Amino acid sequence: MSFRPYSDLISEWGGWKAILSSLASVSALGWIINKFMFIRKKKYSVSKLQNKVVLITGASSGIGEALAHSFYRAGCQVVLAARRESELQRVREDLIHSHETGPTHLPVILPLDVSELNEIPQKIESLLAIHKKVDILLSCAGISSRGAVVDGSVDVDIKVMLINYFGHVALTKALLPHMIREQSGHIVAVSSIQGKIAVPHRASYSASKHALQAFSDSLRAEVASQGIKVSVVSPGYVKTNISLNALNSDGQPHQVMDENTAKGMSPEYVADRILEAVALETKEVEIAPFIHRFAIILRVLTPDLFAFLLRKRAESES
Repeated sequence: MSFRPYSDLISEWGGWKAILSSLASVSALGWIINKFMFIRKKKYSVSKLQNKVVLITGASSGIGEALAHSFYRAGCQVVLAARRESELQRVREDLIHSHETGPTHLPVILPLDVSELNEIPQKIESLLAIHKKVDILLSCAGISSRGAVVDGSVDVDIKVMLINYFGHVALTKALLPHMIREQSGHIVAVSSIQGKIAVPHRASYSASKHALQAFSDSLRAEVASQGIKVSVVSPGYVKTNISLNALNSDGQPHQVMDENTAKGMSPEYVADRILEAVALETKEVEIAPFIHRFAIILRVLTPDLFAFLLRKRAESES
């Protein structure tokens, strides 16, 4: 056995170091180029949103209000829809005074209760009489729930499903014929990470968001050939009043700011991510920390382990 001189090994390692250093430099350069191209693509895609008519439900607060600012800033003609007309007026004034936009882009107010399913077609027709079309539907109206299944009134399940799921379905069905006629449109369901993984004491809410996911998946396949895009946005915890307004088992407002919600992402951050997803026509976007996105994978790959972890969480909340 012969041994190579130590100096040769050092020399050879020096050569490998040079090669590795070059590869690292090329990789870094590639990452920078890709990042630059992505930013350019995003900027170009956002510019295509100018003058688009965007209907935002739940626009009087939370994510919906933040979306109004993001899309109005991008030059869209925003239509603000929610139950509370006084709050819509407030949001409208905030938009007008916060952003420089031409007079043709003045926000429109549409008083709308998504739980009044029979009124939705008429409301949409009145809107279309003004704008002729709706390019993008941002469906944000929603309500949450708190409480164990055994304690909850079925009326709570019905109300949550009515607002979170059937309201979106009714809006989609009212807009779809017009989008098909135009051979374009984008329907965006603002769901939740809990639309992909359920957690204890959120059964009604999680079920409504799971239904939203399934409906959107089916719809996307049906209308893809007609130029219509369908996206599902699944945020994690967002710092809004959703836990304050959530329904308890008896149907009364929860009126408690949950710790996770209080520490959640800002609505403005989530809205900007949604704007980006719509501009890039992303089909699915999960806006959440890694641990929440990992839980989705865990649910699929190891359902028994996932069930065990949920059981422990339920026991800790009891």
